[in-house]
Amino acid sequence: MGEVLALVEARLRTALGEPDARAAVTFLGTDRIEVLRFVDGDLVRYATLGMSAQPMADPTSALADPVKGPRAELVLTVRGGLADTDKVLRPLAVLAATPQVEGVVVAAGASLDVGDPLWPGAPFSSVLVAGSGGLVEDLELDAPMDPVRFLPLLPMTPNEAAWKRVHGAQALEERWLAGGTDLRDPLRRSVNLD
Repeated sequence: MGEVLALVEARLRTALGEPDARAAVTFLGTDRIEVLRFVDGDLVRYATLGMSAQPMADPTSALADPVKGPRAELVLTVRGGLADTDKVLRPLAVLAATPQVEGVVVAAGASLDVGDPLWPGAPFSSVLVAGSGGLVEDLELDAPMDPVRFLPLLPMTPNEAAWKRVHGAQALEERWLAGGTDLRDPLRRSVNLD
């Protein structure tokens, strides 16, 4: 477990630079989850560290494989200075603990909801999980372990989350693109869904 997390942190540092802050959260019955903050100009990136320590198990499996299975970490990027986004540390740790707590596999296209604003005044309580391979390259591990995928999180307003449940992730992403939505704006309004 420790070896995997050391490799994951090295990959994050290679892709995003040195973290300027980190916080750790431990929930009863789960492994410790850290959240690292990276500042890049006016962008602030938050990355989880700890979610990939164990493979995610298919909730329909009778036994969880301790070696094989998907592994991931979460990455959120927002524009700095517009909101108190550092308060997202605990909600991010909650999302990263979801596979251990709820036995779900977090993958691209999934919606994750914390039930409260992601940070004070945030118009979002949920996120859309985007595909990996962009900002931080997947991290290959020794066989038979699956690679660690670094999954970007795209905050969704309640209306967008409801619309996504009906129409799907791809349709919502197309709406955002057509509307020129700045998904990094921590105070943005919902895209037009009419």
